[in-house]
Amino acid sequence: MTSALTLPLQTAWLIPLYGLAGMLVSLPWAFGWFRRDAHKPPAYLNILLTLIAVVHGSLVLRDVMLTGPALIQVPWLSVADLDLEISFSLSLTNVSALELITGLSLLSQIYSLGYMDKEWALARFFALLGFFEGAMSGVVLSDSLFQSYFLLEMLTLSTYLLVGFWYAQPLVVTAARDAFLTKRVGDVLLLMSVVAVTAWSGVTSFEDLYTWSAQKTLLPLSATLLGLGLIAGPTGKCAQFPMHLWLDEAMEGPNPASILRNSVVVTCGAIVLLKVMPLLQNAPVTLVVLQVIGVISAIGGSLVSIAQVDIKRTLSYSTTAYLGLVFIAISLQVPVLALLLLYAHAVSKALLSMSVGGVIASTNCQDITELGGLASRMPATTGSFLIGGAGLVGLLPLGGFLCLAQAVELIGARGVIFVPVFLATNVLTALNLTRVFRQVFLGQSLAKTRRAAEVNWLMALPMVALSVIVLLTPLLLIRLESLDGLLAFPWWAAALVVISGMVGLLVGALIPLNKAWSRSLNPLLRWCQDLFENDFYTERFYRVTIVNVVASFARLAGWFDRNVVDGILHGLARFSLQSAEGLKLSISGQTQSYVLTVIAAIVILLSSLSWILN
Repeated sequence: MTSALTLPLQTAWLIPLYGLAGMLVSLPWAFGWFRRDAHKPPAYLNILLTLIAVVHGSLVLRDVMLTGPALIQVPWLSVADLDLEISFSLSLTNVSALELITGLSLLSQIYSLGYMDKEWALARFFALLGFFEGAMSGVVLSDSLFQSYFLLEMLTLSTYLLVGFWYAQPLVVTAARDAFLTKRVGDVLLLMSVVAVTAWSGVTSFEDLYTWSAQKTLLPLSATLLGLGLIAGPTGKCAQFPMHLWLDEAMEGPNPASILRNSVVVTCGAIVLLKVMPLLQNAPVTLVVLQVIGVISAIGGSLVSIAQVDIKRTLSYSTTAYLGLVFIAISLQVPVLALLLLYAHAVSKALLSMSVGGVIASTNCQDITELGGLASRMPATTGSFLIGGAGLVGLLPLGGFLCLAQAVELIGARGVIFVPVFLATNVLTALNLTRVFRQVFLGQSLAKTRRAAEVNWLMALPMVALSVIVLLTPLLLIRLESLDGLLAFPWWAAALVVISGMVGLLVGALIPLNKAWSRSLNPLLRWCQDLFENDFYTERFYRVTIVNVVASFARLAGWFDRNVVDGILHGLARFSLQSAEGLKLSISGQTQSYVLTVIAAIVILLSSLSWILN
């Protein structure tokens, strides 16, 4: 660490530890060492530690904006010629992402206190939230590829534990397992590339890797394989095709954790992808793969979301779609646009998730066809949904509008073919949110909504605070980016974004919404509905192909182990036992016979050796 750094910068490495400390202080209650009915103290302690992290991060952000980026390196392990350090890069991008994570984590924890007030395992839930926060904070600050991989593994583990929080429910256990295994595929491929690039370069820090990549030219095949492995991990974390199914499965977990998964977990994966992008300059095939992944995820996720009736899944597939746009921006070398999309999406999607959680908490229902008429009964929740949706689509002048207007101009200059993808995603997102709003908040009250009431103040307070943040997002983005740079887009780009949003709103407002329409009698329309609702039958395709192939190999290996390996070993064992029984009957008790046998064996052994040597 450099002594010239200010105290907040010198101690910035503590910020990821605040969340881990929250996990540790919650363990006595989680293990039952203290009274389980007194479960709120660990929640209060976690909220306090996260608040400290937010304040500390704001001081670091202020100093970075005044003095520029800084690098913190703490020696960790030195053995022979191996020197490992814990290194954190305090750039404006990393610290801004850190504040986004800790800020949304703080609001989510306050929200959780109201949402899960009657949960007997509240201490365990807050311990997992602290672990979750610490892993995400470390990922965005990390300045080492190996360290980033280690922290991503922590993030995968914490996701598994949070999705499987209600482990007594079989469906939850299955969802947690599937989410874990899906993300493990990307993690294993990422590990292969981490090992390869570390062996080739001999360094692990990103700056050293950038220098090595600029000077070293790999073979095209090696560069392509390395690049595909490096993007596999972020692809899994960002729920992108073909590893997108885990985010839908993760909706079985508690809703407060879904707030962070839909907003900042995917942001962490995208930031890791941004950090490894300079290593992919010599792998054009990898960039094309990124673009294909982004297009399929954006359009496919948007289409699937409009056919869902589970209110949480309408948001999860929308997350996949927007991160697809981020992947396109990263592959076209527009990192600033990717960051703007990430920030605008994170706060808006977190607010939408809070509003949806309020609906679920009040009605105990997630099927939008069984909801309706909640606008008059839940005004704060309704307003939060409207503001969050407006911030997500291109509604003037909120953050989504500024990002999409920038995207139309910047993406059009690099690859005009991708501009329709951004506009189509905006149309479908606006259509989906309008459809959900009409179904849930408008119309007549149904059986499950007639007695619904507004959420408690612990849930309403974070929603109101985040609504203000969403409204102020344009000012925050302008503060991070230059005023001229963020607002310097042509009028035609703004017009395209506004028109696409209005088209989505109009279609969403005019389409009929009733239970009969949800299963159309028109065979073609019904086939399309089933196709979108079942995610283009991706899960079924995986089960028929990959899962069946792996299961077949597993059955073949099991048969080989039982019949061949065990058969040989058991045969040798039986032969040994039978030989022992036969020798037992040949025992005479005469010493001269034993000596003669030993001498004969020695003679035979020496004769064999002499014959072999000659």
